[in-house]
Amino acid sequence: MDARQIKILVVEDDNEINQLLCEIITGIGYDPQPVFSGTEALLYLARKQEWSMMLLDLMLPGLSGEEILQQLGEERQFPVIIISAKGEQQTKVSILRMGADDFITKPFDIEEVSARIDAHLRRYRRTLTKDPIGQITYKDIHLNLDTKMVLVNGADVILTAREFTVLELLMSYPKKVFTKPNLFEAVWGDAYLGDDNTITVHMSNLRRKLAQANPEAEYIETLWGMGYRLK
Repeated sequence: MDARQIKILVVEDDNEINQLLCEIITGIGYDPQPVFSGTEALLYLARKQEWSMMLLDLMLPGLSGEEILQQLGEERQFPVIIISAKGEQQTKVSILRMGADDFITKPFDIEEVSARIDAHLRRYRRTLTKDPIGQITYKDIHLNLDTKMVLVNGADVILTAREFTVLELLMSYPKKVFTKPNLFEAVWGDAYLGDDNTITVHMSNLRRKLAQANPEAEYIETLWGMGYRLK
């Protein structure tokens, strides 16, 4: 799926915060739809358009975030990330038990929001769109998500767990540019502190192994000053 086909509802009544969240989403290659009330959110949800994710504030005019979450029910086919100033532990536990996929407390870190959006989209995409044998394909690369086996140009390629996760991430969104913070936080699960060497070494090893399987093809490109994506 083209990253621009990934549409995210941003339900936040504060105009500046809504705009910031939309800028984060646009910056990582997705398409945001700003919404400023609970009632307006329901109108968008009632449309036949498919949504890939919702970022949802709790304190909203019209319907509250809790009411929207309840109305969505268990049938929804997209993740919901709560972004709220209500940071009490009991509130978080209650909201997560109601069905939210994640809870981010305001004020939030921009890179953390970006990484969590990518992580949840990747998880839902894997659940909903993988084929019956759990395989992702790009050019002549075949990635089996169940067996963790990789075929390139008909040959088995042995990857480390990190290399496999990097390749899976890139193949899940072949048009998206992943910045180094995106990659590090999604793959290593830690805050990015400027450790370029870790990413560079893993990317170099991954490229080398792919090239050994098919010297005629180039699979990963570097966009200087931006990041990496499949070529």
